[in-house]
Amino acid sequence: MELKYGEKEILEFDINSEDNFWPNEHKNGYIIDIELPEFMCKCPRSGYPDFATIKLSYIPNKRVIELKALKLYINSFSSRHISHENSANEIFNALYSKLDPKWMKIVADFNPRGNVHTIITVDSDNL
Repeated sequence: MELKYGEKEILEFDINSEDNFWPNEHKNGYIIDIELPEFMCKCPRSGYPDFATIKLSYIPNKRVIELKALKLYINSFSSRHISHENSANEIFNALYSKLDPKWMKIVADFNPRGNVHTIITVDSDNL
C-alpha cells in the first residue's frame, strides 16, 4: 500500500534538521505559547491509543522552532508505542537541546482513560 503524502512526510521527518529552526530576530525577553491539542501515541503495554494536549511555552534565545516542523514532530508519535512520561520527556529533551531557550516548559495533558487522568509537566527550572 502506497503512503499518502502526509504519512510519508511524517515518517521521514527528522526533528534534528537545521531547517526546522529559525533565528530569533528579537532581543526582547518574550514567551512563545503553543498548544497542540491532537497529540496521539500508543500505550506500550496494550497498544491502545492515548490522546493528549501538548502545551509548549518557551522564552527563545537564539532560535525558534518553525511551526510546521513542530506539527510534524508531534504527529510522528502517532504510531509509536511510548508511555506518557517518556513522550513528554522526549519532546522536552529534543526541543530543549535544539532550541537552547532561556526557559522552557512542556505540559502533556492526557485524556482520561480507565478513570485515570495524567498530566506530565517538564520545566527547565527543574533540571
